[in-house]
Amino acid sequence: MINKLEKLSLLSEMIAFAKYDKDIKRIEYNFLLGVAKQLEVSRHDFDYLLDNPIDYTHLKSHSERIVQFHRLVLLLNIEQKFGDNNNSKGAIKLYNFGLRMGLSHESITKVLYLMESFPNKIVPPDVLIDIFKTHYN
Repeated sequence: MINKLEKLSLLSEMIAFAKYDKDIKRIEYNFLLGVAKQLEVSRHDFDYLLDNPIDYTHLKSHSERIVQFHRLVLLLNIEQKFGDNNNSKGAIKLYNFGLRMGLSHESITKVLYLMESFPNKIVPPDVLIDIFKTHYN
């Protein structure tokens, strides 16, 4: 179970990811708001994070980091589908965020490679988990 600070850190990281090279589009905002609701973060706290990022808190749980990486993959897909279509730029951004989370570069690289073979570039959660399990053990 993650605490409130970790939840706010996750959202702040996702907001930074969405803002990396531009403003947040409405569809990205709605996705992020949905994640906030899923994490049981209030609308007030979420809106505060939009203009006041907090420092990154490293998640102790490997499985929570994988879930967060999957959220970033989904956010990247939204960004590329409805905005910036620069695949290599988005992939580099995702790769760097994954490394910062302490995930293995082999796993991140494999996910980025496999994204191209799935409809809408969305790697199913079970496939993603298997990739990270393989490189974690």
